Amino acid sequence: MHDAFAPIRPASLDWHDGRPFNNAFGDGYSAREDGIGESRLVFLHGNRLTERFGALPADGQFVIGETGFGTGTKLLLAAGLFLEQAPETARLSLLSAELHPLTHSDLERALPADLPLREHLLAQYPALTPGFHRLDLHPRISLTLMFGDAMAMWQRQSARVDAWFLDGFAPARNPAMWRPELLAELFTRSRPGATLATFTVAGRVRRALAETGFELTIQAGFGRKRERLEGHAPGQWQPRHARHGHAVVAGAGLAGATTARALAERGWQVQVLDPGGVASAASGNRAGVVYTTPSGSASAQNRWYQGSYLYSLRTFERHGLERRGIGRFGGVIQRVVSARQRRKLESALESGIWTAQLLAWLDGDHVRLARAGSLQPPLWCRWLLDHPAIGFQARPLTRLAVEADALVLCVGGQTGSLAPLAALPLTRIRGQVTEIRATAESAAWRETLCHDGYLSPAFDGVHCVGASFDLESQSLDPCAGDDTANVERLATHLPERWQGLGGTNIEVVGNRVGLRCQPRDYLPVVGELPGAANEAPHPILLNLGHGSRGITGTPLAAAYIADRLSGLPSPLDDGLVAALSPSRLWPREPGVPDRPSPPAAESR
Repeated sequence: MHDAFAPIRPASLDWHDGRPFNNAFGDGYSAREDGIGESRLVFLHGNRLTERFGALPADGQFVIGETGFGTGTKLLLAAGLFLEQAPETARLSLLSAELHPLTHSDLERALPADLPLREHLLAQYPALTPGFHRLDLHPRISLTLMFGDAMAMWQRQSARVDAWFLDGFAPARNPAMWRPELLAELFTRSRPGATLATFTVAGRVRRALAETGFELTIQAGFGRKRERLEGHAPGQWQPRHARHGHAVVAGAGLAGATTARALAERGWQVQVLDPGGVASAASGNRAGVVYTTPSGSASAQNRWYQGSYLYSLRTFERHGLERRGIGRFGGVIQRVVSARQRRKLESALESGIWTAQLLAWLDGDHVRLARAGSLQPPLWCRWLLDHPAIGFQARPLTRLAVEADALVLCVGGQTGSLAPLAALPLTRIRGQVTEIRATAESAAWRETLCHDGYLSPAFDGVHCVGASFDLESQSLDPCAGDDTANVERLATHLPERWQGLGGTNIEVVGNRVGLRCQPRDYLPVVGELPGAANEAPHPILLNLGHGSRGITGTPLAAAYIADRLSGLPSPLDDGLVAALSPSRLWPREPGVPDRPSPPAAESR
């Protein structure tokens, strides 16, 4: 039995005439003669994808599930066919498990140069860390890579699948990928009429699939393989629709802007409301750190910290924020400031959950988070909201029942005026950031440095130094003592940088105060408002409580919210969905059921 989120061991490969060969299973990843031709016949033709993609409605969606990602060739071929055959507004979701993924360099060598979306896959291919990884290969095509045991991953994936690619080396060489309980799990994830295709016709595989309920036929094989297998679940397959409509998003900070953009990119018309304007509250700092706290534990909290951080890095790279001048991602250097922090970092590095590609010691007192950095939240929020399907009004949300198909509350700490959110158990922590004039020396710095505060690179000639941490005061008025404390901590932990900024002649040119808002369990509140608290005629979802991690947490939270409302597969495993759910903060009233989830998209 596999630990669902155990450290990942990459595939060990040899190369035979340019073809990758897995040493552990003694088998190749494709046919010797024509791997592309085999994949097209066995998996694309075997699932009738050409005609089914062509039959999708304009707002259709299609989900392909796979048991072994391998080189990704089959899914990229399916993606290319989808772009050729499906309506221009339909969406494709690809879901694939892999216990021993290829390294990036092996994947680059293994993928044929002319495969559709090859460069997009390589650009976003994640570090080999356990769990779910959402990749946005195309505006209409997502890939959720689930690194871990196929059974454990599919048990935590709630999607309903239209077509299955059953792969994972020959049953005699890799029997775990063909065990009856895994095939039964796939059956439970299948829509009526869902199809399957595989290269193997081994008797025990056919028997196990038939016992789960799949109906099977043997077809002519490819090349030297005389036969292959096709099948389908009972029922008549029907194309399904993705949901979309009109959504209201309350809040124009990081959570609101990322949510509005994610919905707009899925076909929604979005109205954003915020009386203070865009990024007017805690999201309005000149610069913020793209960062997380590494840990050696695979708990839900730490899976969220790592997964949301890695997704945010992919998002910023995909949108070209450094090129646009919105961010700088030269890495984050963390100075170790306590024995407890050192133990956590050592545990993270020893656990295998954090790879050297992501985190490494520079010396005995500093680690480096590669690809991390700083960005300007106000510019990021404005860029996100600059979309033809998004409108903005500088006014408050006054009631929870709105004239829309959905409402998403991204109001940070401003929940007190919105019953029933007034009782939401959130902690509000005052923080003040100090702005310091750049010097000729400091203007060249590109990395972000953290200690028990941080120092950003200069944006428009100004560095951000922060931030105070005040549990007592809720005042939004700046405090000179906080500026002094921020500079003194900089002098204590980063004396060379303090000196480079002018030392005792440092010029403080401004400051900014905000209230960090988070629950006591340090996880954000992301998901549907419990039924007992929602009397509106439409779903109400929350995306708030990100605390000091709003920059890194909000892109993945927004993707989850938008996918949930659209009826698309989730980028989060079921354990994370439960850990983030607003329901955890509301006591369950006897006899009062939770509001049901929005109806499945296929019900239309």
